[in-house]
Amino acid sequence: MAFTSSASCSLMSQKKRSVSSLFAGRVLKKAKHGPSLQEAALRLLQQNQRVEDLLTEVSSNISNTPSSSAQCQLIPSLLLSELKREAEHRGVSLTTVTVAVLVRRMKELTADSNSELLPAACRAQLCVLLESCRELLSQGALCPELLWKELSRDEAFPKLEVAFHLHSYNIISLQYILESHGVRPWLVSELKALCSWTSSESEAKCDQRSVLKLVLQVLVGAGFDLSLEDVPQNKRLSGLCCSILDHMLFWLLETIEQNESSSLTGAGAQTWLELLDTTLCGTLVSPEALQRFFTHCLTKTLTFKPRLTVSSAITLQNEWTFAKTNPLLTNLFCQLTVVSSMQQLFVDLQQILSTHEVNWRHVLSFLSTVLVYNPSAQTSLAELLNILLSTAFQSYDIESVITAFLLARQGALEGPAVFPSYTDWFKKCFGGSSSPHAASKKALVFLLKFLSDLVPFEPPQYLKVHILHPPFVPVKHRGLLLEYVSLAKTRLADLKESLEDMGLYEDVSAAPAEQSQCQEAQDVEKAVSLFESTGRISATVMEASIFRRPYFLTRFLPALLAPRALPVKADARMKFIEALKKADKIPAAQYSSYVASCQKEKQTDAVTDPHDSPVDVLRLQLDTFRELALRGDERELFAQVSRMSHTLSVLCPPVSQKTAVVQLQTDTPPPDLHVQVAGMILRSFCQCVLDTSRAEPPIKPISWASRFVMALTENRQVFSSLLHRLWDLFHNQASSLSAAHVLGLSVLMVQLHSSCSLSPLVELQPAASSPVCVTEALCSAFRCHTRTHMLFCVRFCVVAVCYGLRRGDLSLDQLIPCSVYKMLLYLIPRLLPRARAFLHDGPVGDVAVTWKSATDDSQSWTKSALSLWSNPAFQSLQRKPQYQLSFSEWLHNELQVCRGEDALSDPERQEYHQWACMELFLPRPEQEGGCGGDMRTLCCRLINAILENSEVNKGENNKGPESCLPDVLSRLQECVYELSLAERSGASHGASLGPCLLELLTQRLSSVSADSSSIGSELTLRRTMNSWNRVMLALPAELFIPVTHQAGRSTVDCSLLIEHINQHQRAVCCAANLLPCHATTHFVKGVLSASARCGRPAGEFNTAWSRISLHCPLLLVSTVFWWEHMSTILQSLWRRSCDEASLPEQLMLLSEGHQWAHRVLCGQVGPPPSAPALLLAACLYRALQDCEHVDDSYISVLRREQKTSEVLVFLLSLCVNRYLSSLLHPEENRKRTVGTCSALLSELVYSADWLSIFKSTERGVYQPVATMTPDELNRLMPWAFYSLMCQQSPEFLHTAARCPGFILTAVLCYVSLLQLFIDGHTPKQSSDQVEPSQTVVQSKKLLLRCISQVSGSALSSSQCKQLQELCAELDPEIKAALSHHQNLSLSPEMDFL
Repeated sequence: MAFTSSASCSLMSQKKRSVSSLFAGRVLKKAKHGPSLQEAALRLLQQNQRVEDLLTEVSSNISNTPSSSAQCQLIPSLLLSELKREAEHRGVSLTTVTVAVLVRRMKELTADSNSELLPAACRAQLCVLLESCRELLSQGALCPELLWKELSRDEAFPKLEVAFHLHSYNIISLQYILESHGVRPWLVSELKALCSWTSSESEAKCDQRSVLKLVLQVLVGAGFDLSLEDVPQNKRLSGLCCSILDHMLFWLLETIEQNESSSLTGAGAQTWLELLDTTLCGTLVSPEALQRFFTHCLTKTLTFKPRLTVSSAITLQNEWTFAKTNPLLTNLFCQLTVVSSMQQLFVDLQQILSTHEVNWRHVLSFLSTVLVYNPSAQTSLAELLNILLSTAFQSYDIESVITAFLLARQGALEGPAVFPSYTDWFKKCFGGSSSPHAASKKALVFLLKFLSDLVPFEPPQYLKVHILHPPFVPVKHRGLLLEYVSLAKTRLADLKESLEDMGLYEDVSAAPAEQSQCQEAQDVEKAVSLFESTGRISATVMEASIFRRPYFLTRFLPALLAPRALPVKADARMKFIEALKKADKIPAAQYSSYVASCQKEKQTDAVTDPHDSPVDVLRLQLDTFRELALRGDERELFAQVSRMSHTLSVLCPPVSQKTAVVQLQTDTPPPDLHVQVAGMILRSFCQCVLDTSRAEPPIKPISWASRFVMALTENRQVFSSLLHRLWDLFHNQASSLSAAHVLGLSVLMVQLHSSCSLSPLVELQPAASSPVCVTEALCSAFRCHTRTHMLFCVRFCVVAVCYGLRRGDLSLDQLIPCSVYKMLLYLIPRLLPRARAFLHDGPVGDVAVTWKSATDDSQSWTKSALSLWSNPAFQSLQRKPQYQLSFSEWLHNELQVCRGEDALSDPERQEYHQWACMELFLPRPEQEGGCGGDMRTLCCRLINAILENSEVNKGENNKGPESCLPDVLSRLQECVYELSLAERSGASHGASLGPCLLELLTQRLSSVSADSSSIGSELTLRRTMNSWNRVMLALPAELFIPVTHQAGRSTVDCSLLIEHINQHQRAVCCAANLLPCHATTHFVKGVLSASARCGRPAGEFNTAWSRISLHCPLLLVSTVFWWEHMSTILQSLWRRSCDEASLPEQLMLLSEGHQWAHRVLCGQVGPPPSAPALLLAACLYRALQDCEHVDDSYISVLRREQKTSEVLVFLLSLCVNRYLSSLLHPEENRKRTVGTCSALLSELVYSADWLSIFKSTERGVYQPVATMTPDELNRLMPWAFYSLMCQQSPEFLHTAARCPGFILTAVLCYVSLLQLFIDGHTPKQSSDQVEPSQTVVQSKKLLLRCISQVSGSALSSSQCKQLQELCAELDPEIKAALSHHQNLSLSPEMDFL
């Protein structure tokens, strides 16, 4: 004990020493004292050392200094004993304490690292810590499962490198980590981040690759090892691994797609791609698993985003050659094909093409890559083409022949060294009598029809091949070939391509990019080269002089006889010309002219002075003008302006007749010369303004600038080019403009505005707006959606307004453009909070806003802006209506701002919005652009701006989720809340807000719906309704459902809601003809909330819902369909609002209806709830949708129930709507829907009720069918009728024809069907649908067959006469059939019908 006491005292008196130093000091003692000293040290440390500090010192010191063997023996025992002591002290298990300490230490090591990889020091400490973990694990003091559970608590996973080390030290395997909940998003995010991480240190790059490679090996091994799939748990793990690998592959492909236009590629994608090689094969990945993985990746790549059609592939194929393919994509294909043989690759390719929708660009780029890198691929491709052609002509499979042509053309595009040219391949496959198409006329017609169908999409070079080297055709069928040749020549004429203008040595099947625009020059060089090598005129030239004489005389000879200074000694070209002259192939007059021109060229030895070119002359004149402007010599300035005007008229000849309107094509740049001239003018003008503003004393740029601008406006060509350049600078290059540019261009803007009366108006294209003055057109190029653009605009506008105030020779409205002034009214209060006080305090005196202060580089723009803001002259402009910034304009600007790139933070923007809405625009009178103190007007303006933004502004500034729309919605919610408080307290007067907003929506949609047949108006309608629904969901649900108070009783008024759903929401239903789930929930919540405000909440809701069930079937059916998602929400709302445990009776019927429907599908017989037939049908419809496999036995169960017919008819109507939607929006379960419809029709065939679905009028109790169906589907009901009837059995049709009213309904539907076909309103055809014309033909056959099968009493004479009148013009054959039917047997007893 004496030793312990003295040691303790010495330690307390000295500086604190680390555990390692203590160990080192003790080891130096004599061996006989070793055990006692160790025990004493352990007791001392156990009394004074925390386990966390001990662990920290161990990991940090051991990682920095080498440990002796004694230390290594002491550390585990010391840790273990301390952990045991801590566990006993806390009263918990040893593993719990161990895990807690280790997790805390691991998080300390990784918390300070912002990089994807740990720093070297932290990594070393982590490795030492994990070594201790492994020792603790071997001693049973550590539970790996608990360790990972704590490391990933709340899905806050550690860095991927930590997981890597845990796996490397055999503590926690990556396979176990992959089985954790929520690991997929974390692992995908970590992989992407680590791939994208870059470092200049080679050691860090090596660590990065090690981590990524191990993770990839684990994923591939677990995902593609077939031996592991026997265990269900392994199957789930395999699916997860495949999903992660697919996500990374799609990320790589999307990166390639995004960088397609540039040569740059993502570093992260490149890193991931480099990992996909054969080095993955090892203990974790077998060769078979690696090959399966690569095959899987290849399949996913070739089927990635199959957007392009075959016609697009045919047209764009020339752009998908190997040379034009993104290098990343090429490398990916090389990596994925390295483990497979060529034969296997093409087998896989054939299987993919035959079983998948493919991305043709990737398929063809893959083929090019394989052909270029593997010489043996040519043979495999030839074999595949033979198989495809053989299959195509045996079974007349159009897809096989299309695939063969695309693959053959792709190979030919890579050149003859890789694959035979398309000409050679086409001649080989179709040029002989043994070709596959020559076996029969049917095969020949199949080929020629295929080639004819390709004509509209064919590049011209392939048409030329087909014409010059046509397929073999027997003499008796020669007419078929001539028809195709005529069609191909017509197409070539449309493309302005001529066979006569083809070059002599042109490869007709080469890609257009390989063909020079100067083909005749190439022909001349080739002909001269052949003449030089052989000494004779080539046979091609001689044949062209006879058989292609127009091309020879008009193109070849002029290119050959181009004037030049002839050499003293005759060269090959001169000899070739002389040989042609001796052969009488050159006309004498043309040869004489050539000789004379060559002599003139030889005599002309003067070199043209480069300064004589008009561009150089203009440059010198502009330099002189700058010097004159600095001297202030106005007379010389005006003379110089005249000289420049003349030079400009030479460079850009003015149009013969001046136009009052100049078109500004924002998407089409002017010619390069005009761009160069405009750049020179703007550069010189900016330099002149800068020089004169810095002169002492400053020179006013008024006189020379006005004269300068006047000269520019006189020449419309120059003026137009100048506008294009200015618009491009303001719109696309604003951030790159310097202070000198801002100064000069702002002065130019003011000068242009002051001369607006003499300038033409500007019409922006392609916006096709009405013409505006030049400054308004240029101001439309300004963008204020980011901080950078805002700063440019405010600097530019401050300088422009300061210059306008400084001039003073004209009124301010003649000097300051309205848009520039409004831009400042918007930006200065937004960017400078101090400026907001001036609006209330008024101008603070006449602050000297001088030109010098606005242009002084030493002063910040904020000082100039505040000085300008407080200037009385500036503020006085706001009294003029055209200079007032309205609330709508402010909202339009604000909705363009990108929140992520805004100059304001989120709190600052919230404060600014509240100030602008509540303090600026709310109290401002309406005639000045405000809201006149009316909160309802403010709310309506907010919603109107949101809807207008969705309709009009779909361009680049509207960044969707990044815009300020959420902030504007927040302001709207605040206003609605304040207004609702005022209404409930009785302080608000006037109409309620909800009806006002619905009326606003109706007015806006009425203008859009006026042209409902237009696709653009339909898209606008849907866009507006989507924006409205977003606004509606942000507002209280009961806002649109007023509660009326009469005779002391409160009632819920649902009329506005019913009208809104039937009129507007029904028009934009989703593909399932239902309201969206969130909208349905919102509407029902509104009815519940409104009912809760009444005296009898449950009774009022039942009354309101009964009315909704009767007059708004769409909401009823949607509520039934989404009931499973809504019930919990509504239950909670009702309990909070009314403190009642159960929902109202009408909603409880929904739950009972669902239970009944499930019992029916299970074959259980029971009485249905006492609910409307439509509700029961909707419950059955939902239950049918939920069941993957269900037979038709439920119909026999329903047959025993009451109201069976009515329920089945409503169910049939819902299924027919679903079927129609599947025609408009193709889906996978269309066959299942058709089967359900057929089963229902078979049950209802003996009753006439089901025919009411397809009638446009007189639906009786089934009128809700029309009310809940969008107008588009109601119009297509005749199409659905015949589309379903054509798929029924003859027995059904025979029975249906005898159903009362069937023939009448069938003829009326046929008439409507014909009208739809004529008007072009038939459903768009997809790959698995029958052509519209074929549907009409089949429908006619069915109708004629039904008419012939029924007796004469099926129609009354009046009905027959009416139908004959309808069919008289549309289909006389149907009229004749009806007439024959009438003559067979008249039915006087039915005439009363």
